[in-house]
Amino acid sequence: MTTHAPTRRRRLALAIAGATAVVLAVALGITQPWMPPVGTAPIAAAEHGAVSPAPLILPPHPRVLVFGDSWTYGSAATPPTDGYAYLLADLIHGTTVVDGVRGSGYQKPGLDGPDYPTRIRALDAGIAPDLIIIEGSINDRRENAATYPAAVTASWNALTAKFPDVPIVVLGPAPQVLPVQSGTARIDRDLTRLAAARNWWYISPVQEHWITPENYRRVIDTGAGRDHPTNAGHEYLAKRVHEALERFSTAPVTAADGAHPAPAK
Repeated sequence: MTTHAPTRRRRLALAIAGATAVVLAVALGITQPWMPPVGTAPIAAAEHGAVSPAPLILPPHPRVLVFGDSWTYGSAATPPTDGYAYLLADLIHGTTVVDGVRGSGYQKPGLDGPDYPTRIRALDAGIAPDLIIIEGSINDRRENAATYPAAVTASWNALTAKFPDVPIVVLGPAPQVLPVQSGTARIDRDLTRLAAARNWWYISPVQEHWITPENYRRVIDTGAGRDHPTNAGHEYLAKRVHEALERFSTAPVTAADGAHPAPAK
């Protein structure tokens, strides 16, 4: 687990990357032909009839626990501390406490540690975060789909027991390959539903089309990085997460319309 605070160099780099990403998004448009349209983004983890989460209120310099898998660890970033979870500290003008274990998931043990519920129960309550972001994980896409909701529920129950009254944002899996794999799409659907039941904010990189054929080669390292984000990809992810947090802090958004990408076979 690593704590990271802002640096001037990273603030400048992320500002430039953010401006570039905005121009690219305008040029490409919002809807991609390989995915169906979705509802208002960021998605408020709600089904029809569900109440949107209240606005997210954070102190001026928040302390954020970012918990997840290899993407949170910073895999393929050079160095790993240039991963999105570390870069997020600059954007929020606060501190991130990064807990990422490669290969791990809600069900799957990782290379350097156990599965999510076991890791969460071992967390130090003294971290005292102002916000928790729990990310992932595509690593569960080949695990038992029938027992997945129970593993998520156990993880989230452990989080709320360890850190009562701390707001939690669920960051769903981002596709490492295109088209989106069926297991990844299934995980995204399950997390959307489970977050809605708790009235928690849910960010869906899948439904919001964060990774597209147009930006895939820039965002994902398909060589030595083994389908993890490039340095530019981590910068992009940090920016998108920050944008979602900014929107969450202003007003609730409407429920998603339930649209999901057609999964790969």
